[in-house]
Amino acid sequence: MFFSVSLILIGFVLLIKGADFLVEGATSIARRFQVSDLVIGLTVVAFGTSSPELFVNIIASIKGTSGLAIGNILGSTSANIFLVLGSAAVIFPLQVTKGTAWKEIPFSLFAGVLLSLLATNFFFIFSQDPYLSRLDALVFIIFFIAFMLYSFSIAKKTGDNPEPVSDRVYSLSIAGLFVLTGLVGLFFGGEMIVNNSMFLAEKFGISDTVIGLTIVAVGTCLPELATSIVAALRKRADIAVGNIVGSNIFNIFFVLGVTALIRPLPFGREYLRDLIVMLAANLFLFFAMFTGQKNKIDRWEGIVFVVLYFFYIFYLVWFS
Repeated sequence: MFFSVSLILIGFVLLIKGADFLVEGATSIARRFQVSDLVIGLTVVAFGTSSPELFVNIIASIKGTSGLAIGNILGSTSANIFLVLGSAAVIFPLQVTKGTAWKEIPFSLFAGVLLSLLATNFFFIFSQDPYLSRLDALVFIIFFIAFMLYSFSIAKKTGDNPEPVSDRVYSLSIAGLFVLTGLVGLFFGGEMIVNNSMFLAEKFGISDTVIGLTIVAVGTCLPELATSIVAALRKRADIAVGNIVGSNIFNIFFVLGVTALIRPLPFGREYLRDLIVMLAANLFLFFAMFTGQKNKIDRWEGIVFVVLYFFYIFYLVWFS
């Protein structure tokens, strides 16, 4: 058991460092071709922070462990809001722009609602054995492309230009080596996490879904946690919130879309509890924009988010 836990921890290190190397290398290549910081932020960095979830899900889907794949996304989405944003708001209350409160956050909520409707065939009304089909996956990817186009259009109107991701520009050969190293780290890190999580699930009689909702979900959202905590410390609320909202949209529309394209994902009634928690997290974030100070996640709301998350994890571990 200790050996498997150690390999999972090593896998998380490989995932996180792999994502770092991938972002560093891809950013350097983009700068050499004079790609703007905005495009880098919306593509390379967005992919980098969500690549742990993507690689874990791809490997889980190939191996047929759909519970781990679904649990990873539902768990990561809930953890991103309750744990990551909650922790960031405790450090520094998060005041966001009107556009984020009325457009990006509702779009994240919409992603969760659409996932619920498609995955359960309208809450099990039309089928006793629902699943995410390849057609559903294409719908997700279309919405993801629409969100990316929307992000570019908003950036053009507002003139947003995020701070440079990295000032270092490497030669193409070194940058390519960074990208290759990052991809290798992501692949082997994902392999180690999936294989050893499956082993622990079998050994202790815990479902792979619960493993995905807890250990894997928290581990794969570490890049988002680090980014949002640093942004909160620097009092950059829009970066902290935007990172999470963008990550959740990316996870549902792109990561689950790619996963279901590889292999349709059965979505039984056992996922309903965690789907409700994921929806509740998005609703709490939406309503937090209109309680207390407008367009702001107050410190007390951050505390509530974190407490709710730990109650959820306790329930999963204790009653599963």
